[in-house]
Amino acid sequence: MASKLGGIGRRDFALGCFAVLTAACGKVPAGNAKAHKGLWPQFRERFVLPAGRVIDNGNGNISHSEGQGYGMLLACLNGDRRTFDSLAQWTATTLLRHDVALHAWKYDPRDVNPVADPNNATDGDILIAWALARAAKQWKVAEYGLASRDIRKAIRSRLVVERAGSAVLLPGLQGFNQDGRVVVNPSYYIWSALDAFAALDGENVWGPVIDDGVKLLTAARFGPLALPVDWFEMDAAGKLAPARDKPPRFGFDAIRVPLYAAAARRMAIAETAVAWWNGLAKSGKAIPAWIDVMSGETAPFTLSAGGMAVVSRAMGTAQPDGLAEDYYAAILQLLAHDLV
Repeated sequence: MASKLGGIGRRDFALGCFAVLTAACGKVPAGNAKAHKGLWPQFRERFVLPAGRVIDNGNGNISHSEGQGYGMLLACLNGDRRTFDSLAQWTATTLLRHDVALHAWKYDPRDVNPVADPNNATDGDILIAWALARAAKQWKVAEYGLASRDIRKAIRSRLVVERAGSAVLLPGLQGFNQDGRVVVNPSYYIWSALDAFAALDGENVWGPVIDDGVKLLTAARFGPLALPVDWFEMDAAGKLAPARDKPPRFGFDAIRVPLYAAAARRMAIAETAVAWWNGLAKSGKAIPAWIDVMSGETAPFTLSAGGMAVVSRAMGTAQPDGLAEDYYAAILQLLAHDLV
């Protein structure tokens, strides 16, 4: 899935990265309620086309399963049935594969064939399945529940592999399990979604993925600061290392690891990242968009508006005014408010 991995670099440059939640962040601080008012309508107007397509304006106005899943989840969280329905319909009609209940990861309106790469992105499928399950319960729509069930079954049967005695979540169907190694994206472990799947399908189905995933991500911390990285690999014997073909950065992807850990109250996974951020904050230093966990090199730029929103959530301070102009930064702002 080289095309998706290549896209990360472009988005990394455009957006930077973000510091996120600490163990104390259960609810949005009361002082942030005013700032949050109207963010979802602003997001919907700016990033959701009438047909139900979420555009990534930081990446050529493409759409992807991740963005559709985030949009569907946030529509649920904000009680927006109309937008959810349009997002769900476009996603199923345009991205859902015919051979398996998973979604092509990218739609590029600039291409003759906008869905040229059929490979999936597992986080997108997890988000879509979770949002559909929530919508089925929230709005009493049985069809959404059935669609979620089919996606969950496909994730469990096609995207979880056994390696060195552990159940490991693959980032996609193709390109991540070869040459005796498995490549893992730790930010694809969306714990609240996996917990919801376990409640729906049984602990015997999802328990190994959750329990082994917690152990895996707790162990997959590297360098002097023991930080997570965007991509790591696991060999046949279970040895972990930063992925050899990607920069060993705690950056664009891995920044979501503490966010998801905080939302699901599994902060032990992210304790070293939080300790690093707290140290920077106490010394009055800005948090860089990324850090090379091995060399200590940091990005020459700092946080976006999305990063400032999640930092404010963590610190209990006032949120930035307005919504970020960039899709991903805006997503982080909304998640900083809504994800628990």
